[in-house]
Amino acid sequence: MGDIKKVVLAYSGGLDTSIILKWLEDVYGCEVVTFTADIGQGEEVEPARAKAEAMGVKEIFIEDLREEYARDYVFPMFRANTIYEGEYLLGTSIARPLIAKRLVEIAQQTGADAISHGATGKGNDQVRFELGAYALMPDVKVIAPWREWDLNSREKLMAYAEEHNIPVDFKKKGKKSPYSMDANLLHISYEGGILEDPWAEPEEDMWRWSVSPEQAPDTPTYVELTFTKGDISAIDGKAMTPAQVMEYLNKVGGDNGIGRDDIVENRYVGMKSRGCYETPAGTIMLKAHRAMESLTLDREVMHLKDELMPRYAKLIYNGYWWSPERHMLQKMIDASQETVNGIVRMKLYKGNVYVAGRQSATDSLFDANIATFEDDAGAYNQKDAEGFIKLNALRLRIAAKKRQ
Repeated sequence: MGDIKKVVLAYSGGLDTSIILKWLEDVYGCEVVTFTADIGQGEEVEPARAKAEAMGVKEIFIEDLREEYARDYVFPMFRANTIYEGEYLLGTSIARPLIAKRLVEIAQQTGADAISHGATGKGNDQVRFELGAYALMPDVKVIAPWREWDLNSREKLMAYAEEHNIPVDFKKKGKKSPYSMDANLLHISYEGGILEDPWAEPEEDMWRWSVSPEQAPDTPTYVELTFTKGDISAIDGKAMTPAQVMEYLNKVGGDNGIGRDDIVENRYVGMKSRGCYETPAGTIMLKAHRAMESLTLDREVMHLKDELMPRYAKLIYNGYWWSPERHMLQKMIDASQETVNGIVRMKLYKGNVYVAGRQSATDSLFDANIATFEDDAGAYNQKDAEGFIKLNALRLRIAAKKRQ
């Protein structure tokens, strides 16, 4: 393994990636560069610097990527109303292409031979990281320790840490965490523990971002979301950046018990997996965006988008963000958003999200004069419907006569 001189490791500073850091040095005899990204996980990332320094790392990258993540990944995805298998808002999936991009950029910048990650051999993340890396740096070498080593239990990891003097937080030492969690601006996910039984209801104290709907306020909260070309650009009239939008909606949504989901999903590697998710901002954003489109998009454009969305969602879930087909779909989606401008008023109440109103001063296709149940003053000729119906029924009538 002497051909690997330097590796860029996606490093959180936690137990697993600290062990990987030491393992890479021991097994590959290489220098390790650490990369830690702040994508809104809600935890300090600077402590990772101290941990990396204590382990002798000389090149340490710690970056605040919250705005880039929201602006260039989450918002483009929500322009498509993206949802996987009818439920999952892709909070983990959409974060991986950005991390993969920075891993290879840092590898190129530092002259590294390889990149490394802490994703296991059972999950989707290994696929997402590596497909992204290969798409951006075709000859990059990828080291995935979970597919190589024999440290396949918590006990073995703890023993390795103790043997090599790898610092472990006292509160975690000797105690198995009940859940595997991943967080960023879009969501927090929970897997493992009792969740491995699909019949078991999640414990209330598992949830971190939201109150239970039963404990949410008895008075609804209203927010007005301003859309500009399909993206939320202001809340209650106050201009906000994409990351600020998500931070605000996560807070107000969580306070109202919004965004909890319990899903059994089909992983790309072939197995079914049960996970729980909190996605307050994303739940509100999806509902509001569809409401804005309902007012401003042509019918056939809306329907075409809805037909293509599952394919687009699967591309993101399976790790093909950097693929040519995703880029092609994104151009079409973005073009459809030119007229998605206006304001949607949302009502948040005890875990539910309601559309309380929508308007667009410039791009609304809703014509009250035509849609009214009152006198339309000749704006719509109801007699035209007779020929329309008969023409569309022609093939049905011919087939019925044949059967008779």
